[in-house]
Amino acid sequence: MSSFKDKLYVALVHYPVVNKNNEVISSAVTNLDLHDISRACRTYGVRRFYVVTPLADQQTLIKRLVSHWIGGPGATNNPSRREALKVLRVKDSFDEVCHAVYQRNAKSPEIVVTSAASHPNSTSFRQLGNILSGSAAPLVLVFGTAWGLAGQCLNQADYILEPIEGVNGYNHLSVRSAVSIILDRVQSLMTDE
Repeated sequence: MSSFKDKLYVALVHYPVVNKNNEVISSAVTNLDLHDISRACRTYGVRRFYVVTPLADQQTLIKRLVSHWIGGPGATNNPSRREALKVLRVKDSFDEVCHAVYQRNAKSPEIVVTSAASHPNSTSFRQLGNILSGSAAPLVLVFGTAWGLAGQCLNQADYILEPIEGVNGYNHLSVRSAVSIILDRVQSLMTDE
């Protein structure tokens, strides 16, 4: 069975993202996103889950929450949550994420950004599975919060993943749902080979 273990990284970007007026903002960290995305990453063998925010108060909040579950009372009460949150790291910027991945692998990562909007020449899920199967480079799968990644993030991408299509035209999933769906689809495609 193929796996993307040790090759795939996930980044959840809180800056730069856009609001509903397409203005670049920093969004607030959400407790549920940290827990649920960590659990999905741990389940699917993602090497690291990076949370990107330049805001010191948000970083403090994340570190406090993670320390509760990794070394505090939460670690004893829920060892499964401890294991999930061990994959989480906080970074000031997406450039720091890329640098950390490079240091771990001695190779520059390929960047795949996600979007709920359609983009020309987007990469299909099947193509992403092929990229992961055929490339020796690590891959960072990037998710935006608020109303999505700002243009500067999209411009850094090697690939823009096609949006998740539902059945009735409604397209406004929570980011934690999108991460789970995408990780499951990619893993399924890799195991179908």
